[in-house]
Amino acid sequence: MTDDEKRAINIGNLARTLKVLGDPNRLTIVLSIGTGTCSVTDIINATGLSQTLASFHLKTLRDTKIVLPKRNGPFIFYRLAEPALLENLVALSAIVNSQEPANAPSFETGQRWILRGAEEGDSPGENRK
Repeated sequence: MTDDEKRAINIGNLARTLKVLGDPNRLTIVLSIGTGTCSVTDIINATGLSQTLASFHLKTLRDTKIVLPKRNGPFIFYRLAEPALLENLVALSAIVNSQEPANAPSFETGQRWILRGAEEGDSPGENRK
């Protein structure tokens, strides 16, 4: 495999992944998982989503291999398949919010994103279908 082939970006796969992450509920779930491992209950509590809605979006995130499940008895725990995704989302957020990426927050193992709604004062899970 050549260096060019190694650096090649599959635009179709990237577009599908960005589309999945473009849904506010799924993005909220990814950010709530952070660098740790979360149960569905943890995700529901962090996002304010109903169990049905959280499970629906987790299936999409699993199908696109953004999150990985691990069963522990009757419970399923989720983690990001690629922890670097969180750092990239932080950098993207810094760009969108006109901050220097170097000044964006960093994450240590086990930390989670502090979630804010689209408008100041919105809580995660509000106005979500």
